Amino acid sequence: MPPPPQHASAKFSQAQRKVIAEIVPELADRLKLGEKPQRTILFTPAELKTIQRKASAGIRQASTGMKRNSLRHVTDLTAEALDRSQGIGSIPASERVYQFKLTLKDSRPPIWRRIQVKDCTLDKLHERIQTAMGWTNSHLHHFKIGEQLYGDPLLLDENFDEFGYEDSTSTRISHILPRTGKRFRFEYEYDFGDSWWHDILFEDSVRAKPGDRYPVCVEGERACPPEDVGGIPGYEEYQEAMADPEHECHEEYLDWRGPFDPEAFDATKATRRMWRGLPNWRSERWI
Repeated sequence: MPPPPQHASAKFSQAQRKVIAEIVPELADRLKLGEKPQRTILFTPAELKTIQRKASAGIRQASTGMKRNSLRHVTDLTAEALDRSQGIGSIPASERVYQFKLTLKDSRPPIWRRIQVKDCTLDKLHERIQTAMGWTNSHLHHFKIGEQLYGDPLLLDENFDEFGYEDSTSTRISHILPRTGKRFRFEYEYDFGDSWWHDILFEDSVRAKPGDRYPVCVEGERACPPEDVGGIPGYEEYQEAMADPEHECHEEYLDWRGPFDPEAFDATKATRRMWRGLPNWRSERWI
């Protein structure tokens, strides 16, 4: 991530600028106090923190309701400016790319992908996970963020209200991640029968490279398990049988889906799948 900018801008009314001049008089000569319209002023992050702290402390001691109101607005506006100057906000939204590491839980050795995506809904992130991992989008899914579940109300039907879901088709990545850009973990489950749980780690927010296309799979390791293999326990049995031509299930599994290399992975192919996306199966009733 690039270093944070040395200055951040905030727009204040004349009344708000006069209040700032009172609580931080050393900034008065830069506040354009004689100009009535709103004005955008440049501050260092340290200056914004000083304004925010003193404005917040001064609210209770304000002599008039108007001054109290101005102090509240100053506190809010400086907080917003600080958000824009550091963490995720230090990169303009139009240039911001989110980096995630996807790891299939309990896989040994781990099956994982590192992807970069632009801001999108959780529903679209589901598509990015499916295509990067190598799943076929043939079963239901949901996200678990803290204790809250997020899912598609059309697909989950009556379970949506029963289990208190939030709508993944309207919740964006930028809504759930810490504004500070701090690493953040949540979970994604695919196929409620086989129960493929994924650990989703937000690693960083980076600036999009000019001319590059997103989403992209940066790297990863190992093949995605076959669909309907029976979750992690079933996948372990499947690998054991495929590795041993004498195993009683070897021929059955070979006929089922052909040869399988558990170590096979190609980030370029995964990226191409991400670009192609998935078909729209919303009209289907999945199991």
